[in-house]
Amino acid sequence: MFNLSPAIRIFVHTQPTDMRKHFNGLHALVTQALGHDVFTGDYFVFFNRRRQRCKILYWDRDGLVVWAKRLERGCFQLPGVPNASPAVEIDGTTLAMILGGVDVRTARRRARYQVSIPPRLSVHSAAAATVTTTCLSVTE
Repeated sequence: MFNLSPAIRIFVHTQPTDMRKHFNGLHALVTQALGHDVFTGDYFVFFNRRRQRCKILYWDRDGLVVWAKRLERGCFQLPGVPNASPAVEIDGTTLAMILGGVDVRTARRRARYQVSIPPRLSVHSAAAATVTTTCLSVTE
């Protein structure tokens, strides 16, 4: 399905979305409703009102990509939304659990060490920083 790097940020739009929207409509939602730039490589996840359909919009080097999934039975579960914000940030594991039908509210995570990523770090600059750090440590 997706090969997600920990450097990729994933935002779930918490309001119901008209699933007739495609590239331009979803891009407009990202920029106007969420206030984000789609060209950073972040993933933006949208659900319809009944949460039976899901679309994911992201930039892939040379163009926008829309990934879609329709459930024949059941519905997707949204993660907890603090203060009715328009979007909530999740990680790749949570996205995989949502798309796979796991109840994210009852699933427990074990305590792990986590390094925070600066807020506006794009996928490409994170990859460059990793390569630079790796090269520096090899040469020393």
